[in-house]
Amino acid sequence: MRIKLTIEYDGTEYAGWQIQPNEITVQQVIETAIFKITGEQVTLTASGRTDAGVHAKGQVAHFDTNANISPDRFKNAINSKLPNDIRILKSEEVDGEFSARYSAKKKTYEYRFYIGEKSPLKERYALNAEYLDIKSMKKCAKKIVGEHDFKCFCSSGSSVKTTVRTVYSIKINRDGDFISVFVTGNGFLYNMVRYIAGTLKAVSDKKISLKEVEEMLFSGVRLNAVTPLSAKGLTLKKVEYDKKQIKNDKK
Repeated sequence: MRIKLTIEYDGTEYAGWQIQPNEITVQQVIETAIFKITGEQVTLTASGRTDAGVHAKGQVAHFDTNANISPDRFKNAINSKLPNDIRILKSEEVDGEFSARYSAKKKTYEYRFYIGEKSPLKERYALNAEYLDIKSMKKCAKKIVGEHDFKCFCSSGSSVKTTVRTVYSIKINRDGDFISVFVTGNGFLYNMVRYIAGTLKAVSDKKISLKEVEEMLFSGVRLNAVTPLSAKGLTLKKVEYDKKQIKNDKK
């Protein structure tokens, strides 16, 4: 049977999701936990490969198993073998055609800032900024929403066939000292959300104009003032799928 996992993790101590030589990754740790339970060498396929230091509240992955374990019981069984910074939130059986990666319809990421003096307790999950002009950031966000060739928001080293993506929405919320940028799209390029956050901040800091943002999207050429912001501020919040492929909706 095919099992879908919804996963939360603090990515601070990991070299990203994907297994890498001589590095500790989230995928490796979970696959090892599954082996301890089932004796099977499974391969987890995730909705996307989060980079080193990136967190997740709603990462999704699937694996195939012959283990005689109820789908909803995989959650507690795997959790019993995991460190405290990785947790399975839900386990359920899905259709054999389901793919955590290719069946995804929408993804939502959050990029988090905090305003004011640096704080050790805030620094782990958010980027410090002395000031952010939310009004200007929202105007910039409107330029980015829609279907575009996001080549200028992709780091080198990506091997994707096309850099055209659709951003459905960018919402910017403030809660006390924290400012969150929520980006929802049909898929994201390598470092794309971190570049979007960097563009919003560059506009806020008056390093680039709204007109220059439009020109970047049109030309595909990124301005030097736009850099991908730190991984620690980024969290994969949610991945959405067609519910028809879920066989078991028990927690």
